[in-house]
Parts: sequence; structure tokens; C-alpha cells
Amino acid sequence: MSKRLYIQEVATRDGFQIESNFVPTADKIALIDRLSDTGLAKIEVTSFTSPKAIPNLRDAEEVMRGIRRVPGVEYTVLVPNVKGCERALSCQVDEINLVMSASDTHGLANLRMTPEQSLVQFREIIEVSRGSSVFVNASLSTTFGCPFEGEVPEQRVYELVARLLDIGVQGITLCDTTGMADPAQVERICREVLKRWPRTQFTAHFHNTRGMGLANALAALNAGIDRFDASLGGLGGCPYAPGASGNICTEDLVHMFQRMGMETGVDLDLLLQCASSLPDLVGHEVPGAVLKAGKSDRRYPKPKWIQEATA
Repeated sequence: MSKRLYIQEVATRDGFQIESNFVPTADKIALIDRLSDTGLAKIEVTSFTSPKAIPNLRDAEEVMRGIRRVPGVEYTVLVPNVKGCERALSCQVDEINLVMSASDTHGLANLRMTPEQSLVQFREIIEVSRGSSVFVNASLSTTFGCPFEGEVPEQRVYELVARLLDIGVQGITLCDTTGMADPAQVERICREVLKRWPRTQFTAHFHNTRGMGLANALAALNAGIDRFDASLGGLGGCPYAPGASGNICTEDLVHMFQRMGMETGVDLDLLLQCASSLPDLVGHEVPGAVLKAGKSDRRYPKPKWIQEATA
């Protein structure tokens, strides 16, 4: 099992947006610079949304312009509208990430737009970005279930993916917004999208709300997905989705894949050093398991009585 996987960090956007405390701009920049040296394929730096909507990311321009760009790392930002796109383009981002929901109710709660209205706005954003070298990705929230409506028909997901690609979106992220997915469902949907659109760049984005995050990531891997969003320390959660909690943890995901013999390109020790700074940054403990327990090759001294008995 030597297939190369691409790990994409979202903590500084998806994680910090929901925190009760504002992480200072200089600390965000310092963390992103450290993450850039770990071998991550992509870092979602921030969101160019209204400061009133997401006050924790009100420093988007300062952060994006202040980070150190490392060759081989792609720097992406969330863009909610045309104005956000123009702001992002002025900062020379590598990618813009558009967000819409597969369900009407979540779309209205999160974005004040139905999926149909989101598609109209996406066309305008893509037109503004035309002529630049920026890559356009779309994240499809509630792909695997909506906290308001329940099951999202799989055919609806496929129809929305097709429409996104038709209007010029280049990559699609399938998002389990509130941890409703199960591994069988994940593998089925991921296999189907890869079968229908084999040349499209698909990313899997899971939350660990119900403890199935890594199992779902493994199911996506088995289906052929090679790009995974994850959040340092397991931070994150949608502010407008009841019951939402953190994303799958980046260092836990990397640890699992590397134990399986997969190539991630990530230096896990450096990643854990980054994760160790999070409790002080956000003011509370973080869910990450490997940070607490250590890597599985960690060894402890034998109890003294066993040492004496075997001496």
C-alpha cells in the first residue's frame, strides 16, 4: 500500500472560526508557517467572509499576506461571495473554496441560500476569477446527511456535483458536516463519484461528531479517494449546524495512514509539535488522541518488579 495521499489542513479556518476566543493574527501566521514545514499538501488559511458573520477571521488579509509561502504547499481560502473572491484574489491565493449545501434547510441556515441560489452565485464568482490562475474548489456540505432534514438522497448529490462541474468548478469536496456519515455510505458515494468523474479532484471532509471520522476516512480511501481534509488537534465545527463538533484530527489521520504503510509526505513529529501549541492558543484541551497517547511505537519502561525478576 504505497499510494500517495494528500493531507489538507483546515484548522486555521474551520477550526478557529468556531472558537470562543479570537486567536491573535501573529499567532495564526506563526502556526501556518510551522504547518507549512510539515509536508502538508494544502492549508486552508482563512475565510474572506464578513467580519460580522465570522469575527474570529476578521484578519483574513493580514494573515494571508503575512504567511511565508513554501513551494509545494497550496494555500486556499474560503470565499462566500463575489466581494470575498475579489479580496482573495488581491492576496494571490492558490485556490478559492466555495461552499454550498446539498440540503435546502442547511443552506438557508448556514448561507441564507438554497442550493439553487448558491449555484447562481458560484457562476458570478467563477466569472470574476476567470483569467487568474486560481483553482476553484467547491465544498458540498451535508453530502452524507442534514441535521435538519435527515437523509440527503444520493441522486441529489450526484446531480449537484454534475452541475458544479458544468459551471466551471475544478474540484469537489464531499463534506460530512455534522458526522452523520457511516463507512458503507461513504464508500458507496465515493466510488460512484470517482466512477462518473474520474478526472475530477475529489476531497473527503469528515467530522468526528459520532466517533466514526477515521472509519469514514478509511472507507473513502478504500473507494479510491486520495485527498483528505483534517484539522489539527481535531478542532472545528459548523457554527450553524446543531450538534456539530470537530473535524477528524490531522495528526490522528496521518498516524493511521502511516501505520498502514501509506505515503502522506507529512512529518508526523513536526505535526505533533504544532498540535502541542494548540491548547495555549485556543485556551482549552483539544480532542486529538495521538497528541495525548503518543505514537503507537511509543514504549514505556517495564515495571520495576519485572525488571528485577528478569535481571
